[in-house]
Amino acid sequence: MTTCFSSPVGLVRITGDEAGVSAITCLNEPDHQPLPTSPLPGPVQLALRQLTAYFDGSCQRFDFPMTPVGTVFQQRVWQALLTVPFGATVSYLALSRQLGDEKAIRAVAAANGRNPLAIVIPCHRIIGSNGSLTGYAGGLWRKQWLLEHEGALPGAKTGQMSLF
Repeated sequence: MTTCFSSPVGLVRITGDEAGVSAITCLNEPDHQPLPTSPLPGPVQLALRQLTAYFDGSCQRFDFPMTPVGTVFQQRVWQALLTVPFGATVSYLALSRQLGDEKAIRAVAAANGRNPLAIVIPCHRIIGSNGSLTGYAGGLWRKQWLLEHEGALPGAKTGQMSLF
């Protein structure tokens, strides 16, 4: 079952069932799907509550059941992403090293880009080795907003505007 809600990064769509949430997507255009007429599955309700709390600044960790679908390698990358703490960033190279093969940086970046649970599996916290905000499936403006919201960009902590 699917539901949507408005957020500071646009419309967010949550999809899941009683087993867990399988997708969270930031939409660039309005979603024309009808709102659900039956009650949302428990994990979807919990995700909606936790994401709403994240955007209002009162949630830094998500613990609802998640059921992302991907290859074994993608699952390993997504599990590694979950270890990057709120308010921190890690480079693609560091993430590749954490996974045991710095030469796999392109594969790690590709798996990062296929993350089906935006925001929750924090692919937005992965940056270039030079500190640049490289690549984000939801758009770099969303990545910047999320990192500023979490206090991970210098301008967010000092109140100064970021140059990213």
